[in-house]
Amino acid sequence: MDPKLGRMAASLLAVLLLLLERGMFSSPSPPPALLEKVFQYIDLHQDEFVQTLKEWVAIESDSVQPVPRFRQELFRMMAVAADTLQRLGARVASVDMGPQQDLPVNIKFIIEGMEEAGSVALEELVEKEKDRFFSGVDYIVISDNLWISQRKPAITYGTRGNSYFMVEVKCRDQDFHSGTFGGILHEPMADLVALLGSLVDSSGHILVPGIYDEVVPLTEEEINTYKAIHLDLEEYRNSSRVEKFLFDTKEEILMHLWRYPSLSIHGIEGAFDEPGTKTVIPGRVIGKFSIRLVPHMNVSAVEKQVTRHLEDVFSKRNSSNKMVVSMTLGLHPWIANIDDTQYLAAKRAIRTVFGTEPDMIRDGSTIPIAKMFQEIVHKSVVLIPLGAVDDGEHSQNEKINRWNYIEGTKLFAAFFLEMAQLH
Repeated sequence: MDPKLGRMAASLLAVLLLLLERGMFSSPSPPPALLEKVFQYIDLHQDEFVQTLKEWVAIESDSVQPVPRFRQELFRMMAVAADTLQRLGARVASVDMGPQQDLPVNIKFIIEGMEEAGSVALEELVEKEKDRFFSGVDYIVISDNLWISQRKPAITYGTRGNSYFMVEVKCRDQDFHSGTFGGILHEPMADLVALLGSLVDSSGHILVPGIYDEVVPLTEEEINTYKAIHLDLEEYRNSSRVEKFLFDTKEEILMHLWRYPSLSIHGIEGAFDEPGTKTVIPGRVIGKFSIRLVPHMNVSAVEKQVTRHLEDVFSKRNSSNKMVVSMTLGLHPWIANIDDTQYLAAKRAIRTVFGTEPDMIRDGSTIPIAKMFQEIVHKSVVLIPLGAVDDGEHSQNEKINRWNYIEGTKLFAAFFLEMAQLH
């Protein structure tokens, strides 16, 4: 299968906003005959669905690359999406879709192509449309992440936030030759390596003072939620192609992915990074790192804590270089109430399609639109992932298994019917 199929969640089904039609069914559960009919249709037409998906992901709608050709591909992707929806019976920013069987709920789609570039202007648009396009919206559904296993489905109720930092150390704009200047300078790279090395220890513990102050204390009830989650550590390690993690138990792994902050160092701009040897002393270097935030951590407070820490470390080096710290991205964490109505409906739909209870999980990454929709539209948000843990999202060989794609399609059909029962 095309390696880009893993982008399906972001390209095909970015966000579903459900406008429930009242009183369409009076029975306490979806009619079995109707579900069976829908499932049979999906099975019979799965080759068509896969072909459509292949055609969609073949469009190079990469928002990260600021190249005119890729920008045109984004516009083409939006046009293809609009045309597909219209052929299914929808009107663009309208409702009432589905020529095969009337849907039990009204659906509004938001399909946006700038997720990789930070969803530029999306928040402004949502704020502007909250009393128009979003009027009457009852629930928000996002499908943009993965299960924590290869075969067991999951529902996601929380994500970490992200504060992205750059720290620049500068002597001058021009590089130096180490034979001419080595030994008589405060080298910017040496200063930067010391700064980056002061951020986190070998066990993954963040060394910035105060960074853990707002992390909620761990309770016995929360520990039990981690114990209930199915996670085969050996399978997880093998699928990740990692020899050893920092922690040895399932509970520790999940807690450090979801409920504790983490700090990652991403790279150094201005350093010599090409093959071969070059005896250069960079005159200006920029270190890049980020901190994944958990609920109750404040972005502004983290920015101050990090800046203060780096200034303190730099001052102790007595360097003549100049240091500048900047936070270039500040995204808040998100968490939802798993007792909300649509979470219960999603659980029932998963039992119907997969015959098992879902793992209730959080995501260690950041999906900023979840927090944004929850705060602006003031409606319940649920993340219903379709992909397996080994899909390799954002990596060179993204994929989605055919089984996940087809059974995931059935899941959304069952979920819509479950939602209709609530009204």
